Amino acid sequence: MRFIHEYRDRELVVRIAEKANEFLESLGREVKIMEVCGTHTMAVARHGLKALFKDSLDLISGPGCPICVTPDSGFSMVFQAAEKGKAVLVFGDMMRVPLNGRSLLSLKGEGLDVRVIYSPYDALKIAEREPGKEFVMAGIGFETTSPLFASTILQCVNRGIRNLRLISLFKLIPPALNKLLEADDLEIDGMILPGHVSTIIGIKPYVELVEKHSIPAVIAGFEPVDIVEAIYMILKQLVENRREVENEYSRTVRYEGNVKAIRIMREVFKPVDSEWRGLGLIGESGLALRKEYAYFDAVEEYGLKPVETVKPKGCLCGEVVRGSKKPFECSLYKKVCRPDNPVGPCMVSSEGTCAAYFYADSGNE
Repeated sequence: MRFIHEYRDRELVVRIAEKANEFLESLGREVKIMEVCGTHTMAVARHGLKALFKDSLDLISGPGCPICVTPDSGFSMVFQAAEKGKAVLVFGDMMRVPLNGRSLLSLKGEGLDVRVIYSPYDALKIAEREPGKEFVMAGIGFETTSPLFASTILQCVNRGIRNLRLISLFKLIPPALNKLLEADDLEIDGMILPGHVSTIIGIKPYVELVEKHSIPAVIAGFEPVDIVEAIYMILKQLVENRREVENEYSRTVRYEGNVKAIRIMREVFKPVDSEWRGLGLIGESGLALRKEYAYFDAVEEYGLKPVETVKPKGCLCGEVVRGSKKPFECSLYKKVCRPDNPVGPCMVSSEGTCAAYFYADSGNE
């Protein structure tokens, strides 16, 4: 298939789902499949894909939302940078994340300099245009985003830009998946692996993970045909008693990934232990600037300290992130916590599980 409408062909989607249902019938039990990426979760909700499958298929959302897995202690340093008089540059999803009754949007309303960017290259242009002001980028994202920030740091070096620094809150997906699969309270039969991240890191990093935990996994794109095909492929593996990494998203993902992007990321950043919301501390699951680029470290330069905050009473965002709870199991869901009044980041982000469920539920009412 060459054109986007072909990946949204309803008849094809239904035919694939029917074949998947035959596998479910053959297995004769509940099957739990985790869609790791938040964009997959949103696509499943937006296109109503869950309704195509038998009730024995349980789709579980995973830790594939960067805003959602970033702990409050990480957000607290971004708030501090703004409070110290620095101009803070963030992606739009961050503006409404609640922290102790405040948000970056409310800080902006108080007169602090908080601006939305759509790419780290926007930050580069802004810093170059306003050389007399100090800027701080909030670096939040997975392997998809971190090479762009690494490239921006290299551009700062090449152009002699000295007024732009970074708070690195980046996360790496494979270590988090390993932590999830080691958990005793989660029973996952298969994983839909993230297409965007896999475009960068390729297939290779998942091979050892799948072999270690003996679990079917399929890298998938984000259109309806992609997602139902990935579910079909996982169920087919289960029926055939195979445990492999398969690549449904072959139009974009290669075995070795994007070699240039990986090289740039590794040149600027090094792996470090990192705290995840809902998953705790995971070894070498984050990224920090290498010593050659330490000048650009906003945390060190401005003495930013992660501050532990009190979890909002009743909020299950951490449990939702790790797939052990569904949004509707949270007592705050839709009653108190809504997109217009988010209690946790899972209801804020465009990739958040709670937001996906909320909009899906609203469409069915």
